[in-house]
Amino acid sequence: MDLPFLVLVLTLVAFGLVMLYSASYAVALYRRNDAFAYIRPQLLFAAVGLIALYLASRVDYHIYHKLAWPMLGLSLVLLVVVLFMPEYNGCKRWIVLPGLGTLQPSEIAKFSVILTFSHIISLNHQRMKRFSVGVLPFAAILGVLAVLMLLEPHLSGTLLLFGIGAVLMFVGGTGMRWFALAGGLGAAAIAGAVILLPDLVPYAADRLSSWIDPFSDPLGDGHQTIQSLYAIGSGGATGLGLGNSRQKYLYVPEPQNDFIFSILCEELGFIGACLVILLFVLLLLRGAVIALRAPDKFGALLTVGFVVQVVMQAVLNMAVVTNTIPNTGISLPFFSSGGTSLMMLLGEMGIVLSVSRQGLQEKY
Repeated sequence: MDLPFLVLVLTLVAFGLVMLYSASYAVALYRRNDAFAYIRPQLLFAAVGLIALYLASRVDYHIYHKLAWPMLGLSLVLLVVVLFMPEYNGCKRWIVLPGLGTLQPSEIAKFSVILTFSHIISLNHQRMKRFSVGVLPFAAILGVLAVLMLLEPHLSGTLLLFGIGAVLMFVGGTGMRWFALAGGLGAAAIAGAVILLPDLVPYAADRLSSWIDPFSDPLGDGHQTIQSLYAIGSGGATGLGLGNSRQKYLYVPEPQNDFIFSILCEELGFIGACLVILLFVLLLLRGAVIALRAPDKFGALLTVGFVVQVVMQAVLNMAVVTNTIPNTGISLPFFSSGGTSLMMLLGEMGIVLSVSRQGLQEKY
């Protein structure tokens, strides 16, 4: 398998676990009277995820042709089931599994979209310029998933799905004129969502207002952003030192999840933040190399989809914590607390390694 890619993945996992414990022990002690409440299950999920990575790297990735549609069906079922789950922070994004924790269907939806799109494109890549082949099936899949995710509501997950889908369609050969059409349809879809899903209007309006001027409501919608910016600014060039963050002591909400990058900036400073960004950039570049060396279209598309998902999600998370874009509630891959996300990510990286393994076998 591709050793540089594997080293990058393992480095991100190890770095993420260290930062998760540092960022989470204060809030874990406060909420659950256990400083290890977040890192303990994350270590277990990381171990299971690494096993999944190894197994996926040994399996012929062509088997996922057969799993594409069943996985999409499973995603749709789970996205419906989650709508009947209890709310957390005003959203319904997690299915409670008694004795096992929680399951986030949006993570499985991302995986299924990459599988399904790669499957369809690889079988029809010669006809991708046609609307009936290169646009219609993808628009239908994304449309159904988007409606279900907006009902949660999960705006960041919806945006990520559209971003992943657009990249795969572009790489797969969809005609550029259809992307212009998609822009118009997207605007119409937003207008339709405003009319049909009125609960989204105040939700989105509050997020937009707090983004433009978070200090107008420092104890309300702007609180997260303000505390995040304080943490980032406090870090300076070299940071306060690992474990020495002040903002994680119940100032920054969700320091173990969406805003872990702001704690990282405070403890490791600008240099530490640049190191994390560099790791994600190298992962993207190495993924591009693997995609170019892939034995076939299907392997190349899987690699592009999985790697772009990780990097795009990282970019969105960093943009949120720095207030570059409105707060959308999105986690930082490999760093944020979340068992479903970590296991799915590592399994996906295993598939990329499977593609790299077969690419190297054909080369030599």
